[in-house]
Amino acid sequence: MKFSFFETLAAVLQTGSLARAAAKMNITPSAVSMQMKQVEAYFGQPLFDRSGLQVRPTPFALEVAAVMHQPMLHIEQLRRKNSIQIQGLLRLGVIETMQASLLPGIVRQIKVQHPALQLKPTRGRAVELIAAVKSNLLDSAIVVQPAKGGSQRLHWQSLFNNELVVIAPVKSKHSQLKHLFIEFPWIRFDTATGTGRLAAQWAATHVPHAKVSMDLQSVHAVLAMVSAGLGVSVIPRPDDRMSIAYPVKTYELGAQAPSLRISLVSRKTDAISRSVQALHEAIESVIQNDRLGFHK
Repeated sequence: MKFSFFETLAAVLQTGSLARAAAKMNITPSAVSMQMKQVEAYFGQPLFDRSGLQVRPTPFALEVAAVMHQPMLHIEQLRRKNSIQIQGLLRLGVIETMQASLLPGIVRQIKVQHPALQLKPTRGRAVELIAAVKSNLLDSAIVVQPAKGGSQRLHWQSLFNNELVVIAPVKSKHSQLKHLFIEFPWIRFDTATGTGRLAAQWAATHVPHAKVSMDLQSVHAVLAMVSAGLGVSVIPRPDDRMSIAYPVKTYELGAQAPSLRISLVSRKTDAISRSVQALHEAIESVIQNDRLGFHK
């Protein structure tokens, strides 16, 4: 009997339904149902009364959960005990837009908190990194989560939203977006990426007259070009350090600004890995403390 099945049982009792427990555990409702049936088969007793429209826990289910509560709590405390050193190699994929803003803080945090844990970053596009996680070439990846939610075969942990903005040369004469795209050509971010496609959708709606001068695959390259006065662009909001290196004017896109959901993705079998959890904790710490403009 897998220990995680008792965690699922606790989630069912806490949330009151198999569907909500599935969302809490980040697994499918059918997987929750299968796990509960295996627990029932193990004990030879039903956990739920399924005679009505809604399943109701039996007294035996409450008894099992009560018996397992303290062992589960102690196991979790043991896993997080500071004296136990997390070590090994963690292969992390990072999309290009997060390489300069988020990655340095993560590496610093891991070195301080878990010096025996070696982080091996890999750069790539979201679709490539997600595929690498699926095929076990990467342990986890920081990516733009697909608009439809992402593969159910993977474990997704939402990190923050990254809004798109328009950037223009410091010496630009206009402040209205439509006039900026007349004054300057459009330096377009690679439309093979989720970021580029979202930017192109916004441009098609709001500045259909924009003329593309070039396509670039790097936020740094786009910033450098715009800072040099060679065009305007639509990119994820650059952090302050990037703007110091490449001065630009930044324009908000309003209340309905398109945004990217940045998430940490790993295989479901690795979601409970202590090293992956340590990584997630490091990322959350950077987001909360580095003040780089990340929005939960």
